[in-house]
Amino acid sequence: MKVLVIDIGGTHVKILATGQSARREFESGPTLTVRQMVAGVKRLAKGWDYDVVSIGYPGLVLKGRIATEPHNLAPGWVGFDFEKAFGRPVKVVNDAAMQALGSYRKGTMLFLGLGTGLGSALVVDGHVVPMELAHLSYKKGEIEDYVGLRGLERFGKKKWREHVEFMVERFSAALHVDDIVIGGGNAKKLKQMPPGCRAGDNANAFLGGFRLWHGAQAAGPVERRVRRAKTGK
Repeated sequence: MKVLVIDIGGTHVKILATGQSARREFESGPTLTVRQMVAGVKRLAKGWDYDVVSIGYPGLVLKGRIATEPHNLAPGWVGFDFEKAFGRPVKVVNDAAMQALGSYRKGTMLFLGLGTGLGSALVVDGHVVPMELAHLSYKKGEIEDYVGLRGLERFGKKKWREHVEFMVERFSAALHVDDIVIGGGNAKKLKQMPPGCRAGDNANAFLGGFRLWHGAQAAGPVERRVRRAKTGK
C-alpha cells in the first residue's frame, strides 16, 4: 500500500509519498483554503503513485473528522470531504498526533509540540490518544498562553523556558509516562531538554503518516526515506 502523507502547517504544506526520497512543499498561511490545499497537493504530487492519504491537520480532529476551523488558515475545513477530493481513502489526525506517532518507540509516550500554541498527544502501546493540554487553566490564562509563541514573546526566553520545564514536570507526574518527546518549531529555543525528555523532529510527522496505515512499528525503508526527507536529499 502506497501512502501520500500531507503535513499542514501555518506557514507550509509538506508532502511525502511511499517510494519518494525527498519531500515537497508549498506555502500556506492565513488565506489558504482547503480547496487550494488540495489543488496544491495534487499539483505538487503529480507523477507520484499512491493508494491512500494521511493528513496532519493543525486543529481539533474527532473520530477522523475535523471538528474546528484552523487558527492560522482560511476557514471552510470543517465538513470537507477529503476522500471525494482525492479519490482515495483518507485518514485525518491532528498534526501533533501524527508527529507523536512518528516519534513513538515503546510504552507510554507524551508528545509536546512547542509552536504557535501547544500541540499534545499521548501514545499508549502504539495507539494515539489526542489531547488538548494547551487549554488547561494555568495562572491567569491557559497553558499555551505561557509556553506557546505568545508566552515566548511576552516573557522572553528565560522565563518561557521556566514555564516549559514546570509544565513538563507536572505532566510527567500526572500521566506516569515512560517517554516524553518535545518537538515543534520552538523546541530548538530550549537550551537543553528537560530531564527525561528527548528532542523530536518535524520530519517524524511523515513517519507518523505512514504508520497510520502500516502500524506503529513501521520501520526499515520507510524510516530511511523519512531521514532523507529531513534534508531533501
